[in-house]
Amino acid sequence: MKPWSFRKKFVAGLLIIFIGLVAYRSYKTYQDDETARLSRNEILSLEINGVIMNGKKFLHTLKKYAKDDTVKAIIIDVNSPGGAVGPSQELYYEILRTKRETKKPIVCVTTGLMASGGYYAALACDKIVVAPGAMVGSIGVIMEFANLEGLYDWAKIQRYTITSGKFKDSGSEYRPMRDDERALFQDMISEVYDQFRGTVAKARNLPLEAVTQYADGRVMTGSRAVAVKFADAEGTYEDAVKMVARMAGLKEGDYKIFKPKKEKISFWDILELRDDEEDDLNSVTGVKSFFGTKASAEGVAKELLKGVLKTKYLNQPMFIMPGYWE
Repeated sequence: MKPWSFRKKFVAGLLIIFIGLVAYRSYKTYQDDETARLSRNEILSLEINGVIMNGKKFLHTLKKYAKDDTVKAIIIDVNSPGGAVGPSQELYYEILRTKRETKKPIVCVTTGLMASGGYYAALACDKIVVAPGAMVGSIGVIMEFANLEGLYDWAKIQRYTITSGKFKDSGSEYRPMRDDERALFQDMISEVYDQFRGTVAKARNLPLEAVTQYADGRVMTGSRAVAVKFADAEGTYEDAVKMVARMAGLKEGDYKIFKPKKEKISFWDILELRDDEEDDLNSVTGVKSFFGTKASAEGVAKELLKGVLKTKYLNQPMFIMPGYWE
């Protein structure tokens, strides 16, 4: 067997160092979390921030700590205009599952924005606390499309599709929408809207008629949300902490708040093509900050196109506050 060349030894050495650094960072993150946990009574504090396109990171953290014996209660700080329908519903069902399986009280709170999909997720909590001037509600569904036919004509681009059925290319951006396609999407939106209204009525113990009165996409202040029973109490994050502590039977001074540290984006995240609402790799700023000057012109152009034309949120039903885009 031929001896390794200097280049092979150098590459192998770099690989070993890289693996070692990854292992050390993982161990250090674990140690930091464990070192911060000094109390036998903890309130796990989590956050739902920004547009909800993928809640996997939040759910991973929830599952990691919720069943820990030292965790007696959970508080979720929401500042979100909502997001995609599926991920918003997933957050709701998993928070609900956690509540049922652990029997631990969960309180959601917002001092900023708890709208649409963000509000949907909060419905799974035992109590909802809102600042008087917070923006709450926006119960409804929206689905946007773009007709770029004129742009393609200007650029002398022609697009064609070969489909297995007449609805397979529905929502395509290179042609106008047909009436039967519009009716199809409207039926889908109405179905998802009924799911949203039904969830609000069940979670808030309200008649469906009472929910429908305000389920037209409007947002309301926190004070108004409490008045119409869409939320339980006015207050701040600290008020919510005290509320969930009382619900867990914890006395003041006999508990501490535990906030898991956010993991930084790693090389492995890039390999896995992880897409999460807390990652900035899908934004122009994120591309530049991660790759520096090596970001390709084509990649930056695509990100700019997403921002200008809002293509990231097109052609999918969204629980999102009208007029809000990331």
